[in-house]
Formats: sequence, structure tokens, C-alpha cells
Amino acid sequence: MKKKLIPVLAAAAGILLVFAGALGMEFLQKYMPSKEPSDLGRLLGVEGEATAVFLNNERQKEDGITRDGQTYLSLEWVNQYLNERFYWDDVEKLLVYTLPDTIVYADKRTQGQGGQPLLLEEEGQIYLAAGLVGSYTDIQTEAYNTDEHKRIYIDNTWAPRQMGTARSDTAVREKGGIKSPVITTVQKGDSFQILEQMTDWAKVRTEDGYIGYLQNRRIGSVETVQDVSLFIEPVYTSISLEEGVCLGWHQVLSEADNQNLEALAAHAEGMNVIAPTWLMLTDNEGNYHSWASREYVDQAHAMGLQVWAVLDNFNMGDEVNSEILFAQTSVRKKLIESLMADAKTYDLDGINLDIEGIRPEAGPHYVQFIRELSVACRNQGVILSVDNYVPSSSTEFYNRAEQGRVADYVIVMAYDEHHAGGEAGSVSSLPFVERGIEETAKEVPAEKLVAAVPFYTRVWTEKDGETTSSALGIEGAKNWIEEHQVELTWQEETGQYYGELQTEEGLKRVWMEEETSLGLKMDLIRQNELAGVACWKLGFEPASVWGVIGGNE
Repeated sequence: MKKKLIPVLAAAAGILLVFAGALGMEFLQKYMPSKEPSDLGRLLGVEGEATAVFLNNERQKEDGITRDGQTYLSLEWVNQYLNERFYWDDVEKLLVYTLPDTIVYADKRTQGQGGQPLLLEEEGQIYLAAGLVGSYTDIQTEAYNTDEHKRIYIDNTWAPRQMGTARSDTAVREKGGIKSPVITTVQKGDSFQILEQMTDWAKVRTEDGYIGYLQNRRIGSVETVQDVSLFIEPVYTSISLEEGVCLGWHQVLSEADNQNLEALAAHAEGMNVIAPTWLMLTDNEGNYHSWASREYVDQAHAMGLQVWAVLDNFNMGDEVNSEILFAQTSVRKKLIESLMADAKTYDLDGINLDIEGIRPEAGPHYVQFIRELSVACRNQGVILSVDNYVPSSSTEFYNRAEQGRVADYVIVMAYDEHHAGGEAGSVSSLPFVERGIEETAKEVPAEKLVAAVPFYTRVWTEKDGETTSSALGIEGAKNWIEEHQVELTWQEETGQYYGELQTEEGLKRVWMEEETSLGLKMDLIRQNELAGVACWKLGFEPASVWGVIGGNE
């Protein structure tokens, strides 16, 4: 009987051993940490010269390039996320960087201290050396450019960092779980940055340049570290009037128009700046026609007025393509040198830029022109002001924020709400002006912001589904109202008097601009503590208007 039991017991023992082995294997598979190494090429998404870029510990879509021990960053990415002032002239193949009092240039031949080029052009894209970017930008960089899989970490927030120390040797994994592949190993006592801490796992950035997960129980001491930036931010000093700006634009379309200064300024109570439309761009080579007159300037100065000459792109600009004109560094230089020479010759106090109707593609080039012109103006003591539309999604490329940093004054043209060729409506309703001020003030300091108001309105004609209009100055509109005996009613929603008249030509409609409506606009300027007011244009207004405009200080 015993002999018969032995094989049975042996078989049972074998089954138990197999079962125990199976359980053991299951236990090992479930609870033993994996030692599988991570595929770093897959994890980082780079190989060869391609370099993974991290900004504030977030992997960026754009890769960099590492070549000859130097890491390069995409200019487009740098402009978008780090520093918009690096400007590439694709026509003359030149990198331009504008500082408050000087302009720095580099091309593909320019080398850094180590002998490597400061920029690369690869497949039509420009890449800047990370060291070059760091010289002009408030960032910290840590490049791992000798490893097989290249990467660079860039930080620009300067927020306090949580730093932990490894309690023992431990694996840093792709995900929070012991079965996740191992990216790297931290040794006992090694430091790492804690990016996020969960219940059992912490997301960390290691000293050897990887981001992954380790167990909380492996973390020893933790301390908060506050890095201090040694970067010195360039200061763009501004020239400003000691009083509020009260500017009147003087439209000059011929030499004879210069003779109107005394008549136009005689009743302009409180006006301290006159801006004649003297300088008119004529081509894409930086040339302009000028009606400037030293006699005019001397006369204005004798009347206590500053003279800010206007440069525009539309009075003689049929051949001007702003995208071509402003995209060439040599042309911008030529134009700026001409403006500064005229400022000296005619003793100008300021330059007023009135560049309108440009395409979005021209925006970066025009903004670069403003930067470069601001350097020349600052060095020569000439005030620079820039005219802008009321902000909208279609005019964001004018980059008012950068204008507000480098220019002395930014003027928002709070008119042409309804314009020739469009539907009938107010030229400058109170809500439109208010929106123009509020939206521009989000990007431009109030002490640099000037609101421009109209000295004109439009008489609209509607007939057979068509709408036409003619512009009338305030005085002319008042005469038209009186001549046609039009009854006016006050509109709270527009802050204006409204009138209409049925004629054989069609329905005539007018939203009046006059002392009351302008007074409400001046209230907005004072309430928002703006730098002042500008008026388009002199000669359109009765003397009584200046009693409202002139008290803006």
C-alpha cells in the first residue's frame, strides 16, 4: 500500500511545485521592478544632430540642432517663445538685433568665441546658437550635446524650484510604475528637481538631463531653491513732453500749404504739437518726397509749438510695397539716415509714423523699422510717435506692445469706425473710442498712449440699396445741418447727435462730431490718464472746439 502511495505523493508534490513556480513567476512579473532600459531615441524623438528642446521642462515641437559641440535653436521658435527682437533679413541674409542705443548685425560668417558660427541656415530655416540667444535673453540653459541623444533645457520663469535628494540608488522611469522602462538611475545623494509630486510617484528632472518618474519613498531631504537672474534687461528710455500732448495734424499737400500755419494755429487753444504731413514715401528704395520747411519750424517754435513731421506711405505711395520696403536692412538704414538728416536740417522735434494699410506679411519688417528708428531718434533726441488703428484681430501684426516699449508715444486713431465704401454709421462713436483706448492700453502704458479724435464726420446717402458718403469738417457739417434745417436728436448709445433728411438724392444721415461729443471723448482720455490727445485735422474745426480739446492736461 505504501509503495502505491509514493508515486501519487510524488506526482502531487510535482504539481504543487509547478503551481508554486507559476505563482512565483506571477508574483515576480507583478511585483518585481522591471530593469528594461528605455529607448531614448523613441522617448526624446531625436537622433543624430537633431536636438530635443525643453522649455520650462515641457518638450517643444520644434527640434534644435547640435553641431560641433554647439546647440542651435530655431529662430522662429526663439521669436515666438523667448525673444522677438532677433530679426532675420531674408533678402540680405543678415541677422539684426536692436538694443536701446545700438544695433547688432551678424551673418552666416560671424563666429562666436569658440570659433563656431553664430547662426545656421538649414532647409530654409534659420537657427541661432543657444549662447547667442542667452546673451540677449533672460534665460537659463543646460545643454546635453555630447550624448548620443541631444537635448537642451531652457528655463525663463525663475520660479522657486523644489530640489530633492535620493535616499538610495533608484531608477527613474518613463511612467509612474515599477514596470515602466528605466530612463536613468540616480545614485544615493544625487539631487534632482521635483516637477510634480503624486501619491506614490514624483515627476523629476535629473542632473544628467532626463525627465521621468521615481518613487516618493526614494526621496530623502527636500528644499526650495530660488535662482537669481544675473541678466540685465535693456532699458528703452523715452522722451516725453513735460505736459500732456495736444497734437494737431496739419495736412500739407503742396508748398503753399505751409503758409497756413499761423491761421490754423491761431485759435488752437492748448495745442503744443503740430504734425505737418511733410514726408511721403515714393518707392521701395527708402526715398520720400518732402515738403519740409525750416521757416515753418522756426515759426512754430516761436509760437511755442513742437513740430513732429509725419512720414506716410499713401499720399504718394502708389508704388510703395511696405513688405518689400521694410524687409531690406540697407533700405531701412537709408530711410532712417535720411529722416535723421532732415530732423537736423529742419530742427524737427519729432517724427510721426503714419504707415497704414499694410499686409500682415509686412508687420514684422515694419516693427523692425520702428525699433531701428527708435535707436536713431533716442540718440539724436528726437521724439518718435506711431499711429495705429483701433485694435482688432486683423491688425495684431502691428505689435503695439513692442511699439509701446521702444517708441515715445503710441497714437490710437479712434476714428473711421464707419468709412467711405462701407455701411452708414458713426465715424467715431463713444463706445468705439472707449474700446480703442481700453484695448490699446492693454499693451501700451497709459503715459505713452495718445488718443486721436476726428474733426470731421460723414454725410451718408442711401438710395436703391447703395450707400455713399462725403466727409465734412465739423464746421462744414454744422453749416450743412443749418442749411438743410435738419433736426438733431441725441443718441446715448453713440454719444453723438444724429440727424436724417429725405431728399431726391436719397436718405441723408449724419452722426455729428461737435463740442459735446468731443467733450465726452476728452473725459475718457482724462479718466484713463492718457498721455494726451491728437486731432485730425486742423482747419476742419470751429474755434469753439478748442475750448473742449485744449484742457486735456
